Amino acid sequence: MLWVCRRLPRAVLHRAALDTMNGTSRPSSDMARFREVFKKSRHVVVLTGAGVSAESGVPTFRGAGGLWRTWKAQDLASPSAFARNPSLVWEFYHYRREVMSTKFPNPAHLVIAEAEERLTAEGRRLVVITQNIDELHKKAGSKAVIELHGSLFRTECTKCEEILQNTDSPICPALAGKGAPDPKAEDARIPVSELPRCKKCSGLLRPNVVWFGEGLDPDVLERAGNELDQCDLCLVVGTSSVVYPAAMFAPQVAARGVPVAEFNIEATPATDDFGFHFEGPCGSTLPEALAP
Repeated sequence: MLWVCRRLPRAVLHRAALDTMNGTSRPSSDMARFREVFKKSRHVVVLTGAGVSAESGVPTFRGAGGLWRTWKAQDLASPSAFARNPSLVWEFYHYRREVMSTKFPNPAHLVIAEAEERLTAEGRRLVVITQNIDELHKKAGSKAVIELHGSLFRTECTKCEEILQNTDSPICPALAGKGAPDPKAEDARIPVSELPRCKKCSGLLRPNVVWFGEGLDPDVLERAGNELDQCDLCLVVGTSSVVYPAAMFAPQVAARGVPVAEFNIEATPATDDFGFHFEGPCGSTLPEALAP
């Protein structure tokens, strides 16, 4: 089955919001009770989204004002946009790569990495399945990380399809000083021949990220599914639970009776499916939850 990145219909979100306001089946916010469950768990999956990186100051390009220049992210993050104007798309991703050089893991990233190390030493397992493409989990020290949507710091050749890690700054000389988010900034209009090229076959490189309308890598999806099938505790951290297929992961885990705890700045459409909900910044709630 091919899963693509899409959002839940507005009607579904509205109905979920009404259920939340009506107080239907509210989950627990008992931290002591959660910690008892965590202490007994052997295989923990942590699902993370844009909210955890937003606390490090990473732009989410969502909601009011979530624009790069005058563009919405979804208007640039697509195969058709890249085919139409690869220079503009590379400016956008060059800007995002450069922004990440000024951002660092926050307490949520760090406590997840510390918990993974501690659980591993105890013969237990903790794995991160993230929708984020910024590699902050790896920078924090997490080793078991499944990146559903790829990475800003990998490239994929449009000709030979080779995927490589690439942290060059800038990624090619022509992008140096380009990508300013100012709405008045002019497009660089870089010739295709001067955009990032594959060292193996000279083909045009693209960011190795899953764009709108593209399916997730089947191997990545299978790895994530295997972890979710085996887990006995699932944490949902900083995700709005509206982008498929990740939006259905935790509800499916909860449906088979596995405890699910949500850590988010606010309730989401999936909150009432879970046993625990801890409202507030993840960098504040998660360190207490995962502390030794």
